[in-house]
Amino acid sequence: MNDALIISLIQNALSTLMWICAPMMIAAIVIGVIVSLIQTLTSIQDQTFSFAPRVIVIFGVFLFIFPWILRILITFTSSIFSDFSQFIK
Repeated sequence: MNDALIISLIQNALSTLMWICAPMMIAAIVIGVIVSLIQTLTSIQDQTFSFAPRVIVIFGVFLFIFPWILRILITFTSSIFSDFSQFIK
């Protein structure tokens, strides 16, 4: 195993991780801003009011994009196993 191969593997793994996490993080940020605006306008400072909508939306986004996530993970895993002969050298 040479350094370029390891760096390439780590780069592909981090890129795949970023693609998988990005939709849920974007949804959490959008909901967080909306809930913060509502809390500011109504002066409600309850912690569960800011936490519960984020969890519900993240779970909903996860369920909606799960087939896409699964396809990306299968592609990534199959590319690693197909290039496995490079790792052994």
